[in-house]
Amino acid sequence: MLRRRMNVKPSNRFKRSYIRLPANIQRLAVEKEDIFVENPFDPRLKTHKLKGKLKGFWSFSLTYSFGIVFEFANKEKAIFYDIGDHKIYQ
Repeated sequence: MLRRRMNVKPSNRFKRSYIRLPANIQRLAVEKEDIFVENPFDPRLKTHKLKGKLKGFWSFSLTYSFGIVFEFANKEKAIFYDIGDHKIYQ
């Protein structure tokens, strides 16, 4: 059975945050997004549910310090809300 690729929609906030990142983190984000669209739960991403005020959202790791906050709109679409260091979770 063929698995459908995840469609990713970046929010305006995500786009603004992405532009402010160092170039090496931007490149890593692109690499991790390629993994995400094939399998959002690939172990290399460390995808996990968030708690507290971000309950209902998910996150995956770029590095130990950087991650992406997203939400599943449906089985085939995810909305990337923010990207950055641990401050995005506050």
